[in-house]
Amino acid sequence: MKSVAITETLLRDAHQSLMATRLSIEDMLPVLPLLDRVGYYSLECWGGATFDACLRFLNEDPWERLRTLKKNLPNTKLQMLLRGQNLLGYRHYSDDVVDKFVELSAENGIDVFRIFDALNDTRNLQRALDAVKRTGKEAQLCISYTTSPVHTVDYYIALTKQMVAMGADSICIKDMAGVLTPKDAKDLIGGMKSVTTLPIILHTHATSGISEMTYHAAVEAGVDRIDTALSPFSGGTSQPATESLYLALKDEGYDVSLDEKLMEEIAVYMRTVRQRYLDNGTMSPTLLFADPRTLIYQVPGGMLSNMLSQLKQAGAESKLDQVLAEVPKVRKDMGYPPLVTPMSQIVGTQAAMNIILGERYKMVSKEVKQYLVGEYGKSPVPVDPEFAKSIIGEAEIYSGRPADRLEPELNKLREEIGELAKSDEDVLIYALFPNVAKDFLTKKYAPKDEVIRVTGYVV
Repeated sequence: MKSVAITETLLRDAHQSLMATRLSIEDMLPVLPLLDRVGYYSLECWGGATFDACLRFLNEDPWERLRTLKKNLPNTKLQMLLRGQNLLGYRHYSDDVVDKFVELSAENGIDVFRIFDALNDTRNLQRALDAVKRTGKEAQLCISYTTSPVHTVDYYIALTKQMVAMGADSICIKDMAGVLTPKDAKDLIGGMKSVTTLPIILHTHATSGISEMTYHAAVEAGVDRIDTALSPFSGGTSQPATESLYLALKDEGYDVSLDEKLMEEIAVYMRTVRQRYLDNGTMSPTLLFADPRTLIYQVPGGMLSNMLSQLKQAGAESKLDQVLAEVPKVRKDMGYPPLVTPMSQIVGTQAAMNIILGERYKMVSKEVKQYLVGEYGKSPVPVDPEFAKSIIGEAEIYSGRPADRLEPELNKLREEIGELAKSDEDVLIYALFPNVAKDFLTKKYAPKDEVIRVTGYVV
């Protein structure tokens, strides 16, 4: 009997996709002992936008959250999403910062590191991969899946071979936009299985409405693990429902060893949590439904909601369809980058500016310029030199690994944050999010009466 393992995304990608990563540790705690006994391969619970959201919106120490999760989930592997050389921030960090971050993430509780690069530039994955290998934890490299004239099965098989040679322990197809069709899933997984015996994992989103069919095709093609979300936080821009996939696969004779009674107990509680977030406006009902335009424009659900927010602020909400049609054009101009953080934000913002201003590239973001000079890495296909020149002039284009230009910065960061940081974990909070770190660390270590006097509330 073929076994299919399940990674549960309730504690990370599910709420990141549906309500901008606002699920608090307090709302997680009651179900952690239950989640620990369901039988998942792993629980994705950290990384992605969780670190930023903890600091900026939830007034939580992300490291303390991880330690709390580990304490309450002793029997299940904890998994995180890591943006390669970008870690959890929005720029490339020096190698010594990457090394220390991975080391401390493993020490504090992470067992599976899912590592991706927005451009599939494997040079941006190697340092994080090597750091994970030193910890003895699972180093899972990601293929950021997208479609374009160059993103063929052969392209992805070549990428798979590279990742195997680099030392990956497993390989994940990260379909962040939910655009992988059932047929393409069969072709892709079959092709990957022909060149490696490593476990293949598929991560997709329900955004376009085809995710269950895609998962079924992937399982038939021999995929080893799939990502799902318990039903109260499933569907729409999240993952398909764990219980539904479990029951369907079990009915077909697959070995999916999960405890359905425990899943229902967790779901009962999480429905009350979801309702609270719907009532207070944190979760938008519009993100709970499929949007087939995803298949046409390749726009991930989170990117779609951000784009709508930008257009509302500019009083140009009626131009959404024009902006969506502009996205593939900007993407082509930029060498077909996959639309995943940070490229989704960069391409989406530029498409919006092109439409709002009524002239393409009349105004260009600094991130587009940085991308065109090579600061993010190598584009999937070369950018047209004339187009690049029209944006960056005669600026020198760097073709090496972006982080090779960065000096070691960990000690410098320690000096900058000074006595506000009481640990290396605090230093890394500052490294990743310097603008919010000082205020956060000041409140974290201030006497409670001082915090009340300065802020008006108890932390």
